[in-house]
Amino acid sequence: MLHKISFPILIVSMIATPLLALKPQTYEKDHPLTPDQAALVNQSIAREKATIQEIQQRTPVVETYIQDMRPDPKLYEVPVADYYVLGRVDFGKVFYDQEYARRETAKQGFFSGSHAAIERVGTLLGFGSKGYSSAGFMDMMFVDPSGYDQQHYAFSYVRREFLGSIRTDVFDVHPKVRGVGRFYGRVWIEDEGGNIVRFNGTYVNGTKGLTYNYYFHVDSWRTNIQPDLWLPTAVYVEETHRTESEQSPGLKAQTHFWGYSLKLPTRDSENVSVKVDDAVDQSGDSGDVGPLEASRMWVSQAENNVIDRLEQAGLVAPVTQGGYEEKVLDQIVTNLAVPNNLAFPNPVHARVLLTDTIEATTVGNTIIISKGLLDSLPSEEAIASVVAMEMAHVALGHHVDTRYAFNDRLLFPDESTFQRINMYHSDTDNAEAAKVATGYLENSMYKDKLANAGLYYAQLVDRAKVLKAINTPTLGDSLLKSDGTPWMADLAKQAPKVDPDDMTQTAALPLDSWLKTDAWDDHVQMITAKRYAPMNAREKMPFEVTPVFYRLQRYGTAPLQTAATPQVAVPTSTADAGNQQAAPDANKPQPTNEAQTQ
Repeated sequence: MLHKISFPILIVSMIATPLLALKPQTYEKDHPLTPDQAALVNQSIAREKATIQEIQQRTPVVETYIQDMRPDPKLYEVPVADYYVLGRVDFGKVFYDQEYARRETAKQGFFSGSHAAIERVGTLLGFGSKGYSSAGFMDMMFVDPSGYDQQHYAFSYVRREFLGSIRTDVFDVHPKVRGVGRFYGRVWIEDEGGNIVRFNGTYVNGTKGLTYNYYFHVDSWRTNIQPDLWLPTAVYVEETHRTESEQSPGLKAQTHFWGYSLKLPTRDSENVSVKVDDAVDQSGDSGDVGPLEASRMWVSQAENNVIDRLEQAGLVAPVTQGGYEEKVLDQIVTNLAVPNNLAFPNPVHARVLLTDTIEATTVGNTIIISKGLLDSLPSEEAIASVVAMEMAHVALGHHVDTRYAFNDRLLFPDESTFQRINMYHSDTDNAEAAKVATGYLENSMYKDKLANAGLYYAQLVDRAKVLKAINTPTLGDSLLKSDGTPWMADLAKQAPKVDPDDMTQTAALPLDSWLKTDAWDDHVQMITAKRYAPMNAREKMPFEVTPVFYRLQRYGTAPLQTAATPQVAVPTSTADAGNQQAAPDANKPQPTNEAQTQ
């Protein structure tokens, strides 16, 4: 059932459960704005209204990942539990939940409708107490969707600041009038179009009322994804404690938005066509098709249908010619295929699943690896270990159900079930593939570095005990068995003991370490960030959520470069992962080409 929620919406962002003691809220004295400053504020008010109207026409994918954190005497803090929500949200007429449900819990299918997904995010973050709306999720996107203006808020100029190449004016903001969920914090307004590009703060009840001791604090970022169009891209949330108790867990969370250009299929019909691009004319091929070739072509047809559907839904990134998939992942495929004499009937390529979950799978000759998995892998040999297992699935003929060769089985709107697509392998298939993959690695250029790859699995096993949500696959296979041991157990056995105090040992990286997703068209690319060696155990943060900071730039400008300290694109060892400098060209990751050494 669809629940209509019209704009504007008034939301509360309270983290306290149960409600906490009340105290008066006071603010610093306002400083009068100059005419130019007041004009920029008024421009931002108009642009914010236009941004809300623009978002109402969009159906982006929205992903929220939350980690409960507790203090740790050695590591400062460590995750003790996690929660994950992924949905496609229609911001038009309704919020309807299209939550990507887990296999073991899904009863209504892969999507179950965005109102419930939004409520789930709010519930996990502690919203919903004493009748307050659990849709506090929306506070991550807007300063105040119903009252951001000079009648409701006082603005005080702070300074001028560059965020990347974007010059902004910074203002402190607090409510003038009472109201539940009024914003209290700071906004960054770019000086050309008057768009809010960042806001950082919390929510209160108003200047004359009472307020709570603890709030939901957000640091929300927008990017210029189209000309004069700045839309929410990422949000970071952090709370030291959820309640007044020193024993209550804190939290860190990130929300990412992508797929703003995705079109929502019509709700009037289940028959939504799948567009197939780049068709190849084979009319000139001579000869008939034999039984084996026909069987392979039938399987391939099913697999192509599935890949097209996943890309259309915003789950799998489109391939960028000369991009990360080709330069890094496909090169690793070659590095494994050549020494093992793997002659696949059709080329094997890799694609990126745009989720933070730690998972991988295959669809025919296409290897699919999640962004979260790739981000956390610290070395080329670790990536190769994942690729090797998926290549083994391909070589062993572990393919998707051929019923998807009939296109009508995939003709359904995005809000309908994806549970019909069987994307994961059986335990028997995974065990067989792991054994074969180990052989591939031992015959490859990575054979002397397998202990480094095994270190990743050892760290994953340790953290997976509490990070259960991120290790629960959305579409494919976990790297771990149901008993918590890795499928690539032989590699884990070769690994040294995980030692947080060893600064030369990088077992796993934090999330968002390598790739970023274009919020408009879903392409992925390497981030152009400086690389620093950790100075202590606290800075390693394997699989952890970290703050969001963007070096913003205007649409159509060249990517920002860091020439002084070029980025390590794909390190060739875990030691390299900790070095500040390595690869000579940050935009051209170059794994060693095994084919050139044969």
